[in-house]
Amino acid sequence: MNYFHRYRHLTSLVSYGPDRIEIDAHTTVYNFTFRSRHTDILPESPLDGASSVDLLDVADREIAENATFRYHVFAPSGGGKSSGMILLFHGFNERHWDKYLPWAAKLVESTGKAVVLFPIAFLMNRSPDSWSDTRLMHAASRRRRAEYPDVIDSSLLNAAISTRLQRNPQRFIWSGLQTYYDVVEFLGSCQRGEHPLFESAVRVDIMSYSIGCFLSEVLLLANPSGYFSDSRVFMFCGGPVFNRISAVSKFILDSEANVRLYSFLVEHLESHIRHDPKLSQYLNTESGIAFRSMLNYKRMGDFRESKLRTMSDRISAIALARDEIIPHYEVENTLKGRNRDIPVAVETVDFPYPYRHEDPFPAQEAIAAEVDEQFLRVFEKICGFLG
Repeated sequence: MNYFHRYRHLTSLVSYGPDRIEIDAHTTVYNFTFRSRHTDILPESPLDGASSVDLLDVADREIAENATFRYHVFAPSGGGKSSGMILLFHGFNERHWDKYLPWAAKLVESTGKAVVLFPIAFLMNRSPDSWSDTRLMHAASRRRRAEYPDVIDSSLLNAAISTRLQRNPQRFIWSGLQTYYDVVEFLGSCQRGEHPLFESAVRVDIMSYSIGCFLSEVLLLANPSGYFSDSRVFMFCGGPVFNRISAVSKFILDSEANVRLYSFLVEHLESHIRHDPKLSQYLNTESGIAFRSMLNYKRMGDFRESKLRTMSDRISAIALARDEIIPHYEVENTLKGRNRDIPVAVETVDFPYPYRHEDPFPAQEAIAAEVDEQFLRVFEKICGFLG
């Protein structure tokens, strides 16, 4: 079964409803419910005076979908607890796992490890359905274009996240840290032997993509509770610090939100930390320092690069030659360091068909053979590293 047919097969089968879904002789998908214990980190009230898109201005703590959600685990068929786990982290502003389902199935088949598809806060199924409602988001995008006539790449696909981050760019920090603490909580439950699919001494590795690479780097640099002391991390289409990526895309952020987010996270964050007790409290911890080190290439470079150097043999990355969101040279700039002397393996590849950052393996029948060949080319390297 090639990539195209596997994509069609998996998207027709996998949903959040059943607790168990038999995929084939090799793979079973399980669904579990996770309840976040870290919603208190989020803003506790709507923004004062923000009313133009009311459904996007509710208090973040009140968004039930973000607090309690289902997650998929792709596991080898046959039962028993797994001694190996791969955390799969997705990209920015994504609402469904469809493109990742063949990735997870391939990882299971080739490594024998169980793959946890863990959603980032307020993305995937951790967001209200209204944020994906075509009619409502068309209206939200129209309002943004009317309010900001020079806006670039405003669309129904990014209207929700663009509106929310422009109004309160701190949301990037709080949602990122909530996800960080949720992952740590999840791994803690596994270590305590509470998860039915994992041994208490389970080894944890990571495959990350796009902004998921940012999350994996923060986890690796901070190494909470020593969970990632021996972990291997493979980054695909990701790896640079925040201010070396270009997130303006009709699939990710519009230009107005991107400027506002950049201003807050890169140009003025250190000043905000000095004047905001809550930011200071969270961003001066080990996790907060790791987070800050991945925002600005020119800040905390010695800390970031010294950490990467000690774990360089446990990190590998593939970048795409024509990726306009995550340029391949910026992957090297961060992972190999300012002097290109950190021995992290970074490879740049190109594909012989039209692709974009958001869709490296298009599920199109007309190019199915070419996509299948490149998918296997990339994932043989990923599985070999994580296996």
